[in-house]
Amino acid sequence: MATLVARRTTAAALGLAGALVLAACANPTDGGTTDVSATTGGKTKINISPDQKRVTTGKVDSIAAEVPAKIRKRGTLELVASSGSAAPLTFYATDNKTVIGVEPDLAHLVADVLGLKPHINTVSWENIFVGLDSGKYDAGLSNITVTEERKEKYDFATYREDNLAFEAKKGSGLKVTGPKDVAGRTVAVGSGTNQEKLLIEWSRENEKAGRKPVDIKYYQNDSDTYLALQSGRIDLYLGPNPTAAYHAATTGKTEVVGTYSGAGARLQGLIAATTKKDSQLAKPLADALDHVIENGTYAKVLKRWGLSDEAVKKSEINPPGLPKSGS
Repeated sequence: MATLVARRTTAAALGLAGALVLAACANPTDGGTTDVSATTGGKTKINISPDQKRVTTGKVDSIAAEVPAKIRKRGTLELVASSGSAAPLTFYATDNKTVIGVEPDLAHLVADVLGLKPHINTVSWENIFVGLDSGKYDAGLSNITVTEERKEKYDFATYREDNLAFEAKKGSGLKVTGPKDVAGRTVAVGSGTNQEKLLIEWSRENEKAGRKPVDIKYYQNDSDTYLALQSGRIDLYLGPNPTAAYHAATTGKTEVVGTYSGAGARLQGLIAATTKKDSQLAKPLADALDHVIENGTYAKVLKRWGLSDEAVKKSEINPPGLPKSGS
């Protein structure tokens, strides 16, 4: 059972920057690393070069045997992530072709346990689900939130907490703790995302309470969003907390002014490996995740990306998710 929580008020250590922004932050004299603020108040040095020196672990035969025979015979785990994702989730190294980030690291770790070679495909967000539906991909590891609606078509094995963040221009003086704080504000959000759903619900709640609705804006890419934020065309940007905090830490131009559970005020949102319903993959994925949680390699992966405060103690299969609209 997911933990019932009030909205979180502490940002995670990392956040939103596209591959080009991240590459610009790298120091070419240190082999491709960048510093970001850590939750302890210090700095976390992140390797963004193609040579990742990933955390690895060994195969566990008993868990590997749970994988469907077709996949075992193939020898590869076909994984999918969004090409529109960003640091520190899934992005490109300084060579602009090697896929790196916390999601690829966890994908490699799970594949190690299952005795499979991970093959990470990057596609547009909507094509993650198209590919899962068709069987082209085995699982999605792309900051996918567990929702009650998605559970009708997909099975989930959780691996990280899901927290959202409101990002504003540095020194804005804004603070967001709930719907009333965004009433009448112009807020950018990604189309088709969990955060869009939450923002729409907040806007409706404001209208019911007699407050102004949220003026929701959509942009094609992060660069356009941040230009709009700096110019004052929008007040806030709502996105994943890891990416928002990373962007704020590496650019110094923005700040996180509020965080919120991806599942709302009463339920801690969870990020999960996502598979087609009844594919028989959720259990081996969850068992593999539990194994790396127990042996400490999971913690090492989150630490190297500054995401230790989004760790889960156990992988859950199909836990309570973000409720359907109106429920």
